[in-house]
Amino acid sequence: MGKKGRTLSGMQKAASRKVDKSTFPEPPLPVEEEIGSAKILDQPSLEGPAYKVLGKPGYDDGGVADLSLLIDLNDSVARRRRGETEYFSALKANRLPRASVGAMATMSRRDQKVQLAQLLFSDDDGGDDKTPSEVYSDQNLGDDDPAAIEVRKERLSQARAALRLSMLLGEPASAAVSLVEICKRNLLLKGKSGAEDSMRCVNKALEIAGEGFWDGDDILLESQDEYKVPAKFEKNATTPGLSHPTQLKYVPVRVSHLCLRSALLQKANVFAALGQEEDARAGYKLVLPLIENEPRCSRIDWEVVSLRINIGNTYARSGDYESADEQYKLAEMIGMDHLTHEDGSRKDGKWMVNSAKKARAIALAKNGKKEEARVIIQDLIEQKINEMKETEKEKMEGKKSAVENNGGNPIAVT
Repeated sequence: MGKKGRTLSGMQKAASRKVDKSTFPEPPLPVEEEIGSAKILDQPSLEGPAYKVLGKPGYDDGGVADLSLLIDLNDSVARRRRGETEYFSALKANRLPRASVGAMATMSRRDQKVQLAQLLFSDDDGGDDKTPSEVYSDQNLGDDDPAAIEVRKERLSQARAALRLSMLLGEPASAAVSLVEICKRNLLLKGKSGAEDSMRCVNKALEIAGEGFWDGDDILLESQDEYKVPAKFEKNATTPGLSHPTQLKYVPVRVSHLCLRSALLQKANVFAALGQEEDARAGYKLVLPLIENEPRCSRIDWEVVSLRINIGNTYARSGDYESADEQYKLAEMIGMDHLTHEDGSRKDGKWMVNSAKKARAIALAKNGKKEEARVIIQDLIEQKINEMKETEKEKMEGKKSAVENNGGNPIAVT
């Protein structure tokens, strides 16, 4: 407790620092009850068939609760750590960590977290086709459109900005995700030549997510456009990781698991870029136990499909087509589950099956079975053409129906 104000102005300042406990929101849930998107919803929170859980009642939330845990939009961790009164007093006095200079200086801590989420999770990919976004493929950088290269550069710059903001906000989970995104986007931009930098980033993400300790100054080095270690720099890892027992008093264990899932996947992708297929395969397999107890839905099944295709590709690149095809069949079966199950997402199921078929075709071609590969690719092309025709037919029928409903008069375009 501070000294009581002896003057009128002093008493007014003291009164202004007080917080009204009756205005506090509900306290955060106990850490053991924070299970993010693993919680099945009774009613869908998002539209569309892709969110139904397979094999049991309920719906997936589309990963929204997991994103909220990683960003901690409501400052649940800080509130547990500081206590409600201390937290809201610090919030009122603007003493909580935030960016206080630059373009975001006038934004609240919460608004800065919203900006952070946009930097990390905004999806620039468009189009109607869908493939596993986390399947590693060699980057033929010389064939890429210059405009696409510029987009990748900007995306990498955004991930570095997200890391700087995460550290200013004092959010280690967001910092770990930012490092994973830097790893991923750097590999996408530079291919094998960026593998060393990507490996360093993802290893630091694993430090934050793990049971040991990490050094914030060492982490911030990765936010530079050009990585450079200052002269006489010495790493001093004293901050406990998200899986450390002291952190688990305040941070749900799911947060560290989510960070580990993404970091282990990207580390395996780096091994694949380096041509270290056994290490890559082992890395992908480490992720599978982290998602085996998740409720089955299209979002999680896409993650498993990506892993199965990645594992298959490591075998294919090593010349072992039979082992590769075993993995592609497992991926294909997941897609078929969605096509045949009453609660499945038909569109996602079709895309999963086609992704496995495409991977199989590439593996066949690499292993000298070009005719078999050609047959699969031709089938996929014909299927795509038929889908485009069906889509165009549906559009025309929709326009015809609209005209008929309008008394035969053309529909005005606004």
